[in-house]
Amino acid sequence: MGKPEGAALLARASDGNFEEQAYLRANPDVAVAVRAGHCDSGRAHYDAFGRDEQRWLRLPVPTGWRREKLARLRLLMRPQAVLGQRQDCLDCLDDSLRTQFDLVATDNVSAHDYDDRALALIAAYRDGLVLDCGAGLRNVYYRNVVNCEIVAYDSTDVLAAAERLPFVDGCFDAVLSLNVLEHVKDPFQAARELLRVLKPGGRLMCVAPFLQPLHGYPHHYYNMTRQGLENLFAALDERQVEIYGAMRPIWALQWFLSAYHAGLPEEQAARFAGMTVAELMAPPQSLQLDPIAATLDAAACTALASAHALFGRKPMT
Repeated sequence: MGKPEGAALLARASDGNFEEQAYLRANPDVAVAVRAGHCDSGRAHYDAFGRDEQRWLRLPVPTGWRREKLARLRLLMRPQAVLGQRQDCLDCLDDSLRTQFDLVATDNVSAHDYDDRALALIAAYRDGLVLDCGAGLRNVYYRNVVNCEIVAYDSTDVLAAAERLPFVDGCFDAVLSLNVLEHVKDPFQAARELLRVLKPGGRLMCVAPFLQPLHGYPHHYYNMTRQGLENLFAALDERQVEIYGAMRPIWALQWFLSAYHAGLPEEQAARFAGMTVAELMAPPQSLQLDPIAATLDAAACTALASAHALFGRKPMT
C-alpha cells in the first residue's frame, strides 16, 4: 500500500525559512500583539523570543493541489449546493442552514493529527476520495482527502453542515468522522448523510466520545455509548467497535481528574491533589457536602456533572 500524498502545513521556524505571514499565521498570540502595537513585527518577536521558543510557521496549501481538488469536487456537488467560494474553499452554508443547525462562528480551534487507523484508510484510497467530515484544522493537507468543516480554516475545502452534506449520493470511497458527532445538533441525520455519500462497499471510520467532559466547538450535544454508536450506523455491514489508544479509560479518568482539579479554589485544589484513590472512592454521600465537592466552580460542575435534570412546561398553543 503506497503512502498518500500529503503536504505538511507546519514547519519549525528558522533563520533560513522565516516568512513574516507564515509566522503570524502559526502564532496567533504574536499576530494579536503586532496588531495591538505591542510588538513591531513577527520577525522582531522571532529574534527576541521565537527562536529560543522553537516557534512554528504555518505554510500555505499547495495551490495546484487545492485547485485540482476543488475542480474535482464541483463535479460531485448537488445542484445549487455551492453558494460561492471563499478563502480557497467551496461555501455551501447559507443563513438558514446556520440557524437550523446552530452553526455559529467560534474562536475555538479543533486541531488533531490522524491516528494510524485513519492514516491507513487514507492510504488505502490514495487514488480515490476520502471525506473527512468535521476535519478541524489539519496540519497535513492530503491530496485525496476532502476537509469538510463549518469553519473556514486554511485547510478547509468545503464549508457545509454534517446534517445536510452538499455532495451527490455514493461519491466517496471512504468517510472519516473523528470526534465530531458529539458537536452535531442532529447526529442521526448526520449519520444518514455520511452513509448517503459513501460508495457501496465503501468504508467508514467514526470515533465518538462516551465518558468525556463537556468540550464545545462551539457546542457539545451528545456523548454516546457503544450501543448508541452501533445504532447510528446499523446499516453498515461488518460493523465492529474498538477501544484503543486515546480511547482507553485511563484518558477519560485523567481528563476528569484534571478538569475537577482545575475547577477548585487553590486551597481545595492542593488538598484534592494529595488525596489517595481510596479517599476519592469513598461513598459520594460522605463527600457531597465536603468543600472538595461544594466549592467546585460552575463551569467544572457543568463539564463533569453526573447527570442533568430538565424541567419545563409545554406551551399552551
